[in-house]
Amino acid sequence: MSSSTAAKNNPGNFFEDFRLGQQIRHATPRTITTGDVALYHGLFGPRFAVQSSDVFAQTIGYPRSPIDDLLVFHVVFGKTVPDISLNAVANLGYADCRFLKAVYPGDTLTAVSEVIGLKENSNRKTGIVYVRSRGFDQHGDTALDYARWVMVRKRDEAAAAPGDTVPELPKAVDPAQLGAACPAINSAAYDFALAGSPHRFGDYQVGEKIDHADGMAVEEAEHQIATRLYQNTAKVHFNLFAQSKDRFGKRLIYGGHVISLARALSFNGLGNAFHVAAINGGRHVAPLFAGLTVFAWSEVLAKADIPGRSDVGALRLRTIATKDQPCADFPLKTGDDYDPAVILDLDYWVLMPK
Repeated sequence: MSSSTAAKNNPGNFFEDFRLGQQIRHATPRTITTGDVALYHGLFGPRFAVQSSDVFAQTIGYPRSPIDDLLVFHVVFGKTVPDISLNAVANLGYADCRFLKAVYPGDTLTAVSEVIGLKENSNRKTGIVYVRSRGFDQHGDTALDYARWVMVRKRDEAAAAPGDTVPELPKAVDPAQLGAACPAINSAAYDFALAGSPHRFGDYQVGEKIDHADGMAVEEAEHQIATRLYQNTAKVHFNLFAQSKDRFGKRLIYGGHVISLARALSFNGLGNAFHVAAINGGRHVAPLFAGLTVFAWSEVLAKADIPGRSDVGALRLRTIATKDQPCADFPLKTGDDYDPAVILDLDYWVLMPK
């Protein structure tokens, strides 16, 4: 005698499963603890004083040391993966990402996404899914709001495309929208010696380029530990059995891992850029694999005052990350194409004391 039941496992959504305007409430709520912070610091080594010391943070106006902005981003991002990008080929880019409320140890984050665009690729094997995702704390307040687009496999190449819409997204976040996640800072109490850098907002010039000098190699185990920390289940990062048969023949490192490495490296030259206020746009130019070393450099694209605030100013940065290529000569383009070493091109706003 045999019996059958409906499948209880979740194969994830394929491109043809999405619908324009679809709202997705993601599992699982995540309470961020000091243990998560310690593990994140162990994996990436960020040294920004505000996120490293309760005493430093309290002295300048925070109730305690906030959770690193990118850890918040990755946790919210990780919530979206089982529904949006479990069957992704690659995460492609970001836009209009705003950090709207500080998150502290003990806060619980949840996420909701809306499908805002769909575009089938010409090979009919994959399509681009555009989503706007929001991360909420336990009070229902929005801590993070961002758009991203991801290339997702089709289950059936013959299936009709579910839509043909590419959303219009802003090229940059307006400076007037910055700073919601940063309390008023007592700049007079900000200890630049303890922060590790004497340079404040007024010391940076538009067009200035900074080589962050240091490099960090990526090991196979640590990029998987980091991705599991965010409960990001994307198959391309873990399933060696499947990935060994794919075009690269190995596991692909989560693009957010590169962002966190570049941010940590940027301390050497931008040590007082204590808060990532917004991400204007980002592109994962090329994949990264274990065994390679990441380097980074940044250019100051713009400076802005924040309306109603005299404590901090905003720097718009373009940070370029490379693989196995130091950045003393600021590698970026070779003709019209990216330099072969470039893996990340990130445009974002940071806050810095005046």
